[in-house]
Amino acid sequence: MSSLGASFVQIKFDDLQFFENCGGGSFGSVYRAKWISQDKEVAVKKLLKIEKEAEILSILSHRNIIQFYGVILEPPNYGIVTEYASLGSLYDYINSNRSEEMDMDHIMTWATDVAKGMHYLHMEAPVKVIHRDLKSRNVVIAADGVLKICDFGASRFHNHTTHMSLVGTFPWMAPEVIQSLPVSETCDTYSYGVVLWEMLTREVPFKGLEGLQVAWLVVEKNERLTIPSSCPRSFAELLHQCWEADAKKRPSFKQIISILESMSNDTSLPDKCNSFLHNKAEWRCEIEATLERLKKLERDLSFKEQELKERERRLKMWEQKLTEQSNTPLLLPLAARMSEESYFESKTEESNSAEMSCQITATSNGEGHGMNPSLQAMMLMGFGDIFSMNKAGAVMHSGMQINMQAKQNSSKTTSKRRGKKVNMALGFSDFDLSEGDDDDDDDDDDDGEEEENDIDNSE
Repeated sequence: MSSLGASFVQIKFDDLQFFENCGGGSFGSVYRAKWISQDKEVAVKKLLKIEKEAEILSILSHRNIIQFYGVILEPPNYGIVTEYASLGSLYDYINSNRSEEMDMDHIMTWATDVAKGMHYLHMEAPVKVIHRDLKSRNVVIAADGVLKICDFGASRFHNHTTHMSLVGTFPWMAPEVIQSLPVSETCDTYSYGVVLWEMLTREVPFKGLEGLQVAWLVVEKNERLTIPSSCPRSFAELLHQCWEADAKKRPSFKQIISILESMSNDTSLPDKCNSFLHNKAEWRCEIEATLERLKKLERDLSFKEQELKERERRLKMWEQKLTEQSNTPLLLPLAARMSEESYFESKTEESNSAEMSCQITATSNGEGHGMNPSLQAMMLMGFGDIFSMNKAGAVMHSGMQINMQAKQNSSKTTSKRRGKKVNMALGFSDFDLSEGDDDDDDDDDDDGEEEENDIDNSE
């Protein structure tokens, strides 16, 4: 631990009597307790270990900063002991029925308390401190009604500040803090504007929206909390200045204190402000309408994100399918998938013959005398395949008997196809086969198959 924290007052754990849990701070729970030896009511923030917060608190001393008493350093008991603010947090007050009593004087006093406390941290403390988590929960109300800034768990010394990690609560966080960009003390100015808005409207900032939704709206859409149209102009202008996207354009707390003093001197402002505060029912609908618009905007974004994710999923599936098909080509580049080029040989042999014979025998009283050889030769002819019959007949004419026979020899056709096998790897599941495809493939014979078609012999 650095020399800044070398003189911590160590408080014995047994010297504390603990009561109820009165809230949670950064990195620990806060309990109301009694410091027995000092007979003093205190707040104890229990921690897993003592870190930067104790070191920062130990050097601070201001009316509007919670007072630091000491630390507990008895493993496993670690904690920070501070003054106890009996009226609770500003957040609890704003969201209770007690806030209905608020008027302009009340708001001006408290707005000045917070501004003075922050000015001290930025300009008057031994080392400049950036709070980084200023919000109504981290502002407490002492018994005398004075506001005090507490919970420095996210705070840093300015000379140690470059790129900040994401620490804080989104509705109160400046855009640069949300983005973990380099920050200056004006990131606290942005948060101060939200606290002032809470006091004026007595509403929860970005109510109903999740933290990341708020972050997106503030950073990407440059959305800000709704300032009702009837809000006094001087307050509205101050809020707009605090919420500038450009951190350099935001006012310092010294300037804010000066603005508040000028507003206090405006004699017409109290009536305007009080009228605004007491007619909340008339302008609350403006805040609610904005919240509904922002929720719809977020829903539309969420829907578009889901749509883009689904489209991305389909594209990935399509890419995967294309990759798989690139390893299993379709029919067009089929030759590239063959193990060797195929060829076929076809040989057809045909043999057709027919003959007709006629025997004429001269008869006399039923006796035959034989046929003239020359006549028999004339009757023996080849008729191709004109006839397809097998019949015999006997005709008696002028003492002659004629026997005729027509005979067609069988015609035999042999077709042979020879070739080489073709090896292919095709996944037919990859093809969209429509109904009604011709079964022409049935006409193809296996390689090396011999096909015979016999025509019946007719005699």
